[in-house]
Amino acid sequence: MNVRRLIPTVTVAGAVALGLTAVTGCSSSDVAADKKNGGKLGVVASFYPMQYLAEEIGGDHVTVTGLTQPGVEPHDLELSPRQAAQLGEADFILYLKGVQPAVDKAIEQAGVKNTVDAATLTELEHHGTEVNHDHGHGGEDHKGGESGGDPHIWLDPVKYAEVAKGVGKAMEKADPSHAADYKKNTDELVKKLDALDTEYVNGLKNTTTRTFITTHSAFGYLAERYGLDQEGIAGLDPESEPSPARIKELQDIARKEKVPTVFFETLASDKTAKTLAEDAHLKTAVLDPIEGITDKSKGDDYIEVMESNLAALQQALGAK
Repeated sequence: MNVRRLIPTVTVAGAVALGLTAVTGCSSSDVAADKKNGGKLGVVASFYPMQYLAEEIGGDHVTVTGLTQPGVEPHDLELSPRQAAQLGEADFILYLKGVQPAVDKAIEQAGVKNTVDAATLTELEHHGTEVNHDHGHGGEDHKGGESGGDPHIWLDPVKYAEVAKGVGKAMEKADPSHAADYKKNTDELVKKLDALDTEYVNGLKNTTTRTFITTHSAFGYLAERYGLDQEGIAGLDPESEPSPARIKELQDIARKEKVPTVFFETLASDKTAKTLAEDAHLKTAVLDPIEGITDKSKGDDYIEVMESNLAALQQALGAK
């Protein structure tokens, strides 16, 4: 998370205060009894991976508003007074603490009863910071959640399924009259994620190399799940600059581990990845951290983009 680029706390507080002025007196204590949005559960989701869960699990019974528009790097999000008002009026908020500190602060101040932090529904791990040591961190500690773990849990289908189950239970509790449907939708989503996990296990079983180089070290959970080694150029912050020593180290790793490809992503700059690839005579390809779906995404939703990521990894790692 590039803390330098995030909206100052005082501005967030002001936005929330402005937004909540309009909803003073509204209570979220009895969601099922007093729902807006045409009788549907009004869900606000912080960014795409949370929005996808809310839409898949909520189905026809929810109206989902995403705080992060397609094409906006989630870490860059600045909340408008209108968005702060949306938070205060929500029946149900789903977010992932540690990804967007400006959003975390606003959600805390919104005081909505049915607020779910996805980071509490699975175990966060610390491999993100270990993988990258301090290379290119610019002195920042890009961490997620209370425990300081890597927040990119959605890139591991198994962890994402754990989160989905927790979100399903929370929706059942918030809107008990549609609990059976939320449970059914959750079960269907978990089956899809289980199938995706199987695709990854089988697709990455036999490869020439187990190491991949990527701009943004978002893939620590995925690497750990499937026995791969992630080497990040810029650490966990997609915008930080790597040191010359780190670039040299990556060139050596690419030679030693026979890594043919440097991955970059759609929402952050590809300049460093392309420079490294050119200097080391490597190819470039996209590995998408799925923080948002845009016209450039190789797929229309989470599952499709994860399958595109698998195909890209298979090609780069020499899958047999």
